[in-house]
Parts: sequence; C-alpha cells; structure tokens
Amino acid sequence: MRNAKRVLSLLSILLILLLVAGLAFAEGEGEAEAPSRFYQTIWSLLPAVIAIALALITKEVYTSLFVGIVAGGLLYSNFSFEGTLTHVFNDGIGASLADSYNVGILVFLVILGILVVLMNKAGGSAAFGRWAAQHIKTRAGAQLATIALGVLIFVDDYFNCLTVGSVMRPVSDKSRISRAKLAYLIDATAAPVCIIAPVSSWAAAVSSYVEEGNGLYLFIRAIPFNFYALLTIAMMVFLALTNLDYGPMERHERNAREKGDIFSGVKAMADAAGENANPKGRVVDLVLPIVALIACCVTGMIYSGGFFEGAGFVDAFSDADASVGLMLGSAVALVLTVIYYLIRRVIPFKEIAASIPEGFKSMVPAILILTFAWSLKAMTDSLGAKQFVEALVKSSAGGFKSFLPAIVFLIACGLSFATGTSWGTFGILIPITLGVFPLTDPLGVVCVSACMAGAVCGDHCSPISDTTIMASAGAQCDHVTHVSTQLPYAMTAAAVSAVAYLFAGFVPNAFIALPVALALMIGALFLLRAILNRKQA
Repeated sequence: MRNAKRVLSLLSILLILLLVAGLAFAEGEGEAEAPSRFYQTIWSLLPAVIAIALALITKEVYTSLFVGIVAGGLLYSNFSFEGTLTHVFNDGIGASLADSYNVGILVFLVILGILVVLMNKAGGSAAFGRWAAQHIKTRAGAQLATIALGVLIFVDDYFNCLTVGSVMRPVSDKSRISRAKLAYLIDATAAPVCIIAPVSSWAAAVSSYVEEGNGLYLFIRAIPFNFYALLTIAMMVFLALTNLDYGPMERHERNAREKGDIFSGVKAMADAAGENANPKGRVVDLVLPIVALIACCVTGMIYSGGFFEGAGFVDAFSDADASVGLMLGSAVALVLTVIYYLIRRVIPFKEIAASIPEGFKSMVPAILILTFAWSLKAMTDSLGAKQFVEALVKSSAGGFKSFLPAIVFLIACGLSFATGTSWGTFGILIPITLGVFPLTDPLGVVCVSACMAGAVCGDHCSPISDTTIMASAGAQCDHVTHVSTQLPYAMTAAAVSAVAYLFAGFVPNAFIALPVALALMIGALFLLRAILNRKQA
C-alpha cells in the first residue's frame, strides 16, 4: 500500500508536468531560443524544490533527481518541447558526462570499485580477522579494534561495511559483543569516516559540485567543522572505554555480556552464508593496497597542483585538481596492486580480469546519482538560481545568516533520512549553499560542512539507507534491530552537532568551534552516564 502511494504521487506529478508541457507546446513551439522568463526569479529554485519534494514523498532519489532535471529544462526553454529535450540531454546530462573533470571522478569511482573487489578476493580481510582473534582479549579492545579498522578503511563506505563486518564478527563474538553493537560500530565508521577523508569516493563526489580546482580545497577546509562525523567517532571511543550503553542497545549488550546471547533472540541474519575466504590471504594483502592507494592518490593530487614543477607541498595540495589526482593515483595503485597479487600468486589472472566488470557494477548506483546531481546543478545554474539566492540572502537575511549552518544541518538531516542517500543530498544542497556564500567566506565553509554532516547523519539514521542495510548485513544483524538500537546514539550526536553549528554560525573559527563541540559531546555523555547510574542505583 505504501509503495502504491509513492508510485501514485510520482505519476501524478509527472502527469502535471507533461500536461503543462503539452499545453505550452501548442503556443510555445519554436521559442526554445528565447531567453527564459524564469531566469533569476524564484522559479529558478523549482527544479531543486521538486527534486527534494519527490525524494521525501517517494523515498527514491534517482527518479526524483530526473524529474527535477526535466522541470529545469521546461523552465529554461519556456515550455518548448524541443528546447526542453535539447537542454535536458545536451546541456544537462550530455554536458555533465562530457566534462573532463566529471569523467575523471567517474573513472576514480570505477577503479575504486575494482580495487575493493580485488582486496576482498585476495583474502586479506579474513587474514586480519584471524590475527585479531588471537591478539584481542577484552570487550573494550574488540570495540576499539573495530573502530580502528573502520577508520583505516576510509576510501569507501561500501568497502568499509563489508570488510569490517567480515573481519570483526569472530572477534566480537569471542568478546561477547552483541551483533547490534557491532552493526552500530560498522555503520558509524563508514560514512562518518569517509566524509572527513580527503582520499575517498566521498571527497571526490563533494569536490565535483564545486568549481574546478577548488573542490578539494573546500573539502579540506570543511573537515574541522564536520561536527557530526568527528563527534560520532569521539562518542564511539567513549562508549567503548566506559562500557556505557543506553536505549534498546543496553538490553542487547547485557544479554551478550551476561548470557552470551549476541542476538538477543533475533537471529534473522545469523545463518547468512559466510564468505569464501582465500586461504592464501595475509594481513599485508589488505593493508598494502590501501597504503598504495593513499600514497598514489596524494602523489597524484600534488602532481596536479604543480608540486613537481616547484610549488610547495601545501600550495600544491590546495591547488590540486581532485579529478586528475584521484584518477591518476588510483590507476597507478590498481596496477601496483595487480602486480603485487600476481607476484604473490594470491589471485589468478582470470579472477583479476573478472573483477573489472564486478567493480564497475558495484559503482553503478553512485555513478547514476552523480550524473543526475550534476545535471540538476546544470539546470539550476542555467536558470540563474545561484544569483537569485545570493541576492535574496544578501538583501534580506542580515543577522539571520549566523543561524544558517544549523538550519542547513537540520534540512540535510531530514532530506537524507527520507531518501536514504547522502550523495543525493549533496547534489541538491551544496550547489545552493555555494550560491549564497563565496568560497572565501568562513561562514560558507561552515554551511557546506553542515550540509555534509547533516547528509551523513540522516544517512546514518535512515532505515532505507544502503549503508545502514550493508552494515546490518556486514554484522549479520537483524536490520530492524540495528536501526532501533543505533538511533538513540545517532540522535545524541546529532543534537550536540546542531548546538555546535549554532555556535559556529556566530564563531566560524575551527580552533574555537571544534574544541567547544568536543567538550559539549563529552559533557553530554558524562551527564547521560550519571543519569543512567542514578536510575540503576
């Protein structure tokens, strides 16, 4: 019934758009070349509004973005059928895919997908799991090891969920850690870690929404203001060291600790098929490719920034072209990884060749979202949305601008929670945010970071998020159990983050705002611990 309502809502909006286009075609044919009468008006925001509204209604980001693109084409062409078709596919989707910067990002994603498949087939993950099971003896140690591995595997959240889950399950089971807690640790070290890693698929996606050459610079500047990601990591360490649990998670952890029941009676995914681990795999087969990827990508980025032509390291990294650097670096890392695996004879060449299409297929959803998000950005840009929003905010916002980081954070949380995707939220909100603030404005950096943090927060909480689902699968935990036990923890970090963004809106200085945010987080956890201890006394 719920799916039927979503489909009906989508079809209704599509029908309205088609009717408007059909009525306008009779008298608007041939007006494709006329300047759009919607340029730099409030109507220039309509494509983004339609995309957001549809995403909230249907919980499906691909179609929502596409309908927003079509709406932008209709407005730009003054409802001319021919003009709409040309603008959507030639100036929108076609131009986005023809842009060399965008193509470089897509190539990086494909190579990353291939590397993920290769590393899984090499058996390095299973080897690390066997090593950890022999050396980790305490519950706190097992949780900290899970967090550390999640932080280490920061290149992609999909790779993170699958790898950390398969590696740490035997370790956490031996330490009597509930599968619900393991699923939370996996989920909380996936997107929150990737969004603060300059060498990752997420950094590439965010950079692609910024003017060429400035994306990576903005991403790095925004890291200290990404409060949700940083506070989530701090919160996980605090929980592991103090053995603090609350909400539904407390019951699962008590059952695991006292009764050895790591599932609390819910074993929906306990019998999932295990991975066929490569017996030849060693820990170095996991670590070395990741180190090679990081080193090669950093080298590629400083190369694109002119480091080998005399520029300083910091200047070269700031001026780096993320598209070129990540593409070249990942390509070299892939070649080195293949050569290493062939020398080690851990994977036959036939399996290496088969990993290429597998890796490509694993990145198709990300590629599709990016393509549509770029195209929607092209539609709103062609309608002058940036100029309209910038003029509106500058003329009427005044002191209200200081509240924008917290507002952007909450909007991004809601949109990402409803759609289950961070990348779709980036594609909708970051271009609008950049239209309000120039890259040189410190408050603009805070707002972009708030957008990224809110998108990750909503994605972290959402039951329909692919990362949330994969974390459940990686821990072999019942999905509803994972969502219900994780939500109180995620909401705690979200509430503190919202307060921190209120503060940062008035004091956009990372050296002040970040320590304040961390102090608020630690203080809230100590207060929560005191309240829980008082109730148990």
